[in-house]
Amino acid sequence: MIEYIKGTLDELTPALAVVEAAGVGYALSISLNTYTAVQGHKEVKLYVHESLVTGGRDDSFTLFGFATKQERELYRLLISVSGVGANTARMILSSTSPAELSSAIAGGNERLLKGVKGIGLKTAQRIILDLKDKILALGITSEVHTASGADAVVNSEVMDEAVSALTMLGFSPAPSAKVVRDILEETPDMAVEKVVKEALKRIK
Repeated sequence: MIEYIKGTLDELTPALAVVEAAGVGYALSISLNTYTAVQGHKEVKLYVHESLVTGGRDDSFTLFGFATKQERELYRLLISVSGVGANTARMILSSTSPAELSSAIAGGNERLLKGVKGIGLKTAQRIILDLKDKILALGITSEVHTASGADAVVNSEVMDEAVSALTMLGFSPAPSAKVVRDILEETPDMAVEKVVKEALKRIK
């Protein structure tokens, strides 16, 4: 499984990025959020979701690329919902930011979801019903309250690693994310290992 591809951005359109790594050009389908994030950059790192479709006349293998792990996680959650395919999920992520989408799902905002082309009321309701608890459990909404688009208050990479470490130690993701966020708001430049140690003192 490919976790991420890091290399030279060779081609870029609002729907596709070609990244050259070790002499190989990887074509990745992207959202408008990711397009905006990597535009103007020569070197990029895109987190990958691999999609293999079989059973039709022609089998297909597609790589989807995301500028952040949060966006990739949201994409994977969206395609887990019945009736939401790969292109629909990418359309949703192109129409809203990860922060707006997380808030909409957590808050039951059907109007925002229905505003996406191809999303009707039933699909919007199904997305909210199926994903609300998962969004809250993952602690994604905790980051939403402290970030707006690219202007993140906390270092999302450090936060991801710290929350992941705490989760592996047996702590629930949502309370772990809250504690880690608080620590990084107080000390933005703190290293991952120190964040985890401090979080272990605070988690109840």
